[in-house]
Amino acid sequence: MTQLSKTKITGHRGARNLWPENSLTGFRNILALGVDAVEFDVHLTDAGELIVIHDATLDRTTDRTGIVRTLTPELRASTHLEGTADTVPTLAEVLAVLARAEGKQLHVEIKSDEAKQPYPGITEKVVAEIERFGLADRCHLTSFDVTVLEACRSVAPDIQRLVSVNAEWAAKQGGLEAFLAKVDDLVDIVAIHHELMAAEWALITARLPLERLCVWTLNDAALIRPWLERGIGHLTSDSPDLALSLRQDIELHVERA
Repeated sequence: MTQLSKTKITGHRGARNLWPENSLTGFRNILALGVDAVEFDVHLTDAGELIVIHDATLDRTTDRTGIVRTLTPELRASTHLEGTADTVPTLAEVLAVLARAEGKQLHVEIKSDEAKQPYPGITEKVVAEIERFGLADRCHLTSFDVTVLEACRSVAPDIQRLVSVNAEWAAKQGGLEAFLAKVDDLVDIVAIHHELMAAEWALITARLPLERLCVWTLNDAALIRPWLERGIGHLTSDSPDLALSLRQDIELHVERA
């Protein structure tokens, strides 16, 4: 029988092609899909709240405009995700939902502010919430910023880490080979944009085993299937239902081979 490594499927921003991105509705519903992991983003407001939203501004995903960090708790509770009754959730609200799904991994991306600078103290606060919910062994702390991940290692060495990179970011870090060498002993997973992964496949796989690689963000069958057939360790999708269906189809074909 042909053997194929089972790719772990991650729902990006709570599966944003299925439900509003980074919404409690999405986080509740995604648990029924059978994903292996759920990814979401965390910012820190000036009021000290950890909130789950991708951008450093409110403009794209909510019914307000302005800078995320200026939200007060009262404003946040009345700020709705675009076209929905959902409001911008806190990290605690999201963790309370996801904690109920035993075994699901959480990819917690620590975001930077509107000036692309890390929020002072955000790592310690995020770790404290994760530990309060007893989820340290189910989390990866993630970032593009190596300095943020170094802070994660210092604050919480036992929580796993994931770094993201695309072609533009790799170029700013001195090239992909130098970047991979820099993060090799810092992170457990290296998440690489699918175009860069395809272009530099030989270089990447010479340095890292498949189980440490994550490809992102893939949303149609023609892109998803080849990576599943390669046995890539992790695949991130806005449409994890499609990725899961394709994985099951490939597994059935392998069993029959």
